Amino acid sequence: MSLLVALAIAVCPASGVRVTCVHDGDSIVWQRERIRLENIDTPELDGRCAAERRRAVAARDRLVELLRSGRPVIRRTGTDRHGRTLARVSVNGRDVGTVLVREGHARPWEGRRRPWC
Repeated sequence: MSLLVALAIAVCPASGVRVTCVHDGDSIVWQRERIRLENIDTPELDGRCAAERRRAVAARDRLVELLRSGRPVIRRTGTDRHGRTLARVSVNGRDVGTVLVREGHARPWEGRRRPWC
């Protein structure tokens, strides 16, 4: 991946072609492949309360920063029920999911979603 691609990582647009972007705190589109970070759960952008929606934006924006900070390495492990690739993603040797959990933007994935409100 070139530095140009790393700098181009941004939040996914609401509509249009998605090539490489961050959808939310635990979902990205990488060269048209929809990827779900397998090891974390983050708040939803369309969450049940304003606090969840604010936290979701913060998680998404932090994931953008992390992916821009170096060369992402994607380790695919399967697919989820929505057809997305499940993967662990690291940058500069750090698992981005672990970083998001440590910073309070996410929690470890426990096999099901729990409320954020």
